[in-house]
Amino acid sequence: MLQILKTYGKVRIYALFTVAAIAFGVGLGFLLTNINQRLAEGDEHLRKIVEIKEGEVDPAVWGKNFPRHYDSFMKTQLNNERTAFGGSAQFSKLEEKPFLKKAWAGYPFALDYNEDRGHYYSAIDQQKTKRVTERNQPGTCANCHTGDFTKLMQTMSWETMNKTPLKELVSKGHISKNGITCADCHEPQTMQLRITRPALVNALQQKGVDLSTATRQEMRTYVCAQCHVEYYFKGEEKTLVFPWSKGTSVEAILEHYDNSDHIDWVHELTKGPMLKMQHPEYELYTNSTHYKSGVACADCHMPYTREGGVKVSDHNLRSPLSNINNACQTCHKIPEADLKERVLVIQNRTRDMMKAAEAGLSDAIDAIVAAIAAGATDAALAPARKLHRAAQMRWDFVDAENSMGFHNPQEAVRVLGHAADLARQAQLSAEQARHRKNLERKP
Repeated sequence: MLQILKTYGKVRIYALFTVAAIAFGVGLGFLLTNINQRLAEGDEHLRKIVEIKEGEVDPAVWGKNFPRHYDSFMKTQLNNERTAFGGSAQFSKLEEKPFLKKAWAGYPFALDYNEDRGHYYSAIDQQKTKRVTERNQPGTCANCHTGDFTKLMQTMSWETMNKTPLKELVSKGHISKNGITCADCHEPQTMQLRITRPALVNALQQKGVDLSTATRQEMRTYVCAQCHVEYYFKGEEKTLVFPWSKGTSVEAILEHYDNSDHIDWVHELTKGPMLKMQHPEYELYTNSTHYKSGVACADCHMPYTREGGVKVSDHNLRSPLSNINNACQTCHKIPEADLKERVLVIQNRTRDMMKAAEAGLSDAIDAIVAAIAAGATDAALAPARKLHRAAQMRWDFVDAENSMGFHNPQEAVRVLGHAADLARQAQLSAEQARHRKNLERKP
């Protein structure tokens, strides 16, 4: 009986070992199959189904080789989410904040100014705005508001495009409804990031930056800096220029403008020469803690995602508030609700400072208008107009920048604080000019 039990025990042990070995083999087989599948997926981006030529601007063609990137990019046409201070849902900023019409009196932005809907709609929305339909905008706008740019550069020079009226470029078929596309940021053969806009190349060269030595991480910011910057149209040629000759701080930009004698328009109410800021995201961000820590624009707005064995940059560009898990929690290991609350605290505090600056600017404009009505001369009002220009330029630097201060909270508040102070100085100067004129009238 004992012998039988011993024999049964050995058989049972052998059976267990056999089952374990089979299970291990099956598991190993599944693991190897999964690894090979993931490796195959990882190599997928190396396969060329079609040859992409220089000047190909249709994202669907690129999508044949890079379907994951294409699918995520096409989601940008579906985004319609509004965040606390922006997002991708279109609305009239003029209706939400009537002060803007007063600030930009006599300038096209007082005619029409809407929240943008993102890259897919960059050409569509630009061609519909009253700033284009009711004004004669130059072709310089095509530098950023069309995905046909690289194709366009094969048919005409950059200089010719800039000085050609935008309506003419559209009517002649040079510009379609294509929004920003793959070709704007990628080399078609290798998919390496590249700079296609001459204005950024010129500005970086002026700063002593050699793009040929830029790292991929640096390029993940530079490709965004092709358009998300302050700029102006120079001279009759309407050349696109980034005002970085003295640096990218708000004071350095103003110094550039002072040295170039450039003005964007003469204010309809104050009759003073003014500057209009244009979404200076890059300039504000490059002085921030995130930037100095090596964080690129794409890390937050196009964070990496993993689909099987493939790691891709999410081309569904949108506010990080719509994608906190991938955009923020990769680095910040705290609850999503806490991260969102922190962002809103920063933005609300920035907005409070912005309101103070706007109140000062509104009063300054009123004071200058009153001084003009009292008969104050241009010479007497010159100091007030200069202060108003400097104040409004600083306020606009933050207002036009699309993060409500989040890209660089301390700098945004500093700039707005100076804007409020300068606006009150402008108000005081104008009131003094009016008072002096009234005294002159007394017998």
